[in-house]
Amino acid sequence: MLLVDTNVWLAAADRRSDRHSDCAQVVRVHSGELASTVPVIAESSWLILDRLGAGAQADFLRMVASGRRRVVDLTGADWSRCLELVEVYADLRLDLMDASIVAVAERLGVGTVATLNHRDFTVVRPRHLDALELLP
Repeated sequence: MLLVDTNVWLAAADRRSDRHSDCAQVVRVHSGELASTVPVIAESSWLILDRLGAGAQADFLRMVASGRRRVVDLTGADWSRCLELVEVYADLRLDLMDASIVAVAERLGVGTVATLNHRDFTVVRPRHLDALELLP
């Protein structure tokens, strides 16, 4: 499983993005193993609508609804871990989406995240690994 952050979904959808090619390639190459948390899906949907329009949002939601990408719900323990992470990394201003990725990665034993946010993900230390591998 490859956990995907909002910024990768957005750049993959936006042909004008300077990271479009990199992110679209990650989505293509890892097609069968992509997953995101519910908070990431919600944020991605809103940002795609805001920046790319209703048609692009519908395309994204169609992909999610088709089951081609795994949507990971947060458990009670995940929510508690998110709270812990945002408190521990308050100086970083870690948001719920990033915290949810770390919490789910820990729970499911995932070691790789697709994100353009290397600043946060190189600082945050998951419990199950020394560091997450970051793509692209």
